[in-house]
Amino acid sequence: MSRQAPTLEDVAREAGVSRATVSRVVNGVRNVDPAIQDSVRRAISRTGYAPNQAARSLVTRRTETVALVVSGAGDVSDEEQNAFAARVVADPFFGRVVSGVVGQLRPRSMHPVLMFAETDEARHEVVTYLRQGSADGALVVSTHADDPLPALLAGAGLPAVLFARPSRPVALSYVDLAHRDGGRLAAEHLLGRGCRRIVTVSGPLAVSASQERLAGFRDTMARHGHAYVPLVQGGFTVDSGAAAMTELLAEHPDVDGVFAANDLMAQGICQVLREQGRRVPHDVAVVGFDDSSVAVTCRPPLTTVRQPVEDMAAAMARLLAEHIGGVRTEPTSVIFDPELVVRESA
Repeated sequence: MSRQAPTLEDVAREAGVSRATVSRVVNGVRNVDPAIQDSVRRAISRTGYAPNQAARSLVTRRTETVALVVSGAGDVSDEEQNAFAARVVADPFFGRVVSGVVGQLRPRSMHPVLMFAETDEARHEVVTYLRQGSADGALVVSTHADDPLPALLAGAGLPAVLFARPSRPVALSYVDLAHRDGGRLAAEHLLGRGCRRIVTVSGPLAVSASQERLAGFRDTMARHGHAYVPLVQGGFTVDSGAAAMTELLAEHPDVDGVFAANDLMAQGICQVLREQGRRVPHDVAVVGFDDSSVAVTCRPPLTTVRQPVEDMAAAMARLLAEHIGGVRTEPTSVIFDPELVVRESA
């Protein structure tokens, strides 16, 4: 005969408090003494009590889930949308975002639901999903400066936090990196190594982070007398980095330093340099950006500007939880500082 599942009454007896007090702790009511909360949580652990999520949702009006939305601009075909989703999932950057989000949400018994919003229809589906209460809020990673989703969420008054500062002012909290400072660190390092014929491969210039990294790099180069830095725009992929480096070498064969706006492109750059008989860093120094897993596995390991993606994603999730819980009501920004990580490529 199976054992009956523990009840609120069982927890109350174990903790020596009333059933109503246990209910307040389980439902996240904040006016319960912290010592009593701890006692109730220990009793829950000892008894093995599991709250009925459906019943709890009726009380709290929360689902304990949040939408993790990867969004872009434009209106693409089904085939292009599938390709977009595949690229996102394969990108190590997104894996780091998920790791940071889950690490912050799990202790709060909250869970992310992955959604893609690369079309107008998909974006409106996200807004409807949230309006209907299917999730308590949204964590939004935009891939394009013209993404309309942040404004739609703000206009609907829905709890949401953005990864990266929106290109147009919108009343939502966001977490970002001081990207210009990262570009500055890369330029200073290459110049400090004695590089004088420096080129750069930017990310897509429709992405605000790409613009900021490039601006910081160019500004620092200009301050050191380098009025012109050859540029090819890449697509944040290994192949785009390789293609850009092939083009730059053809036009500037005497290059001795390269700044790539992310590590995947830097990996492609290193591959092309090896194929063309250029030693890294002896002939050409290479600096990437992100400090992703690629930076360590690249040949040679990459000197790169570290973007603490996991910490940034965790901060994004924490902000959203505070908005959902009513702890935070005004839009808030959290800006992280980049750090140069020196390895063998420069």
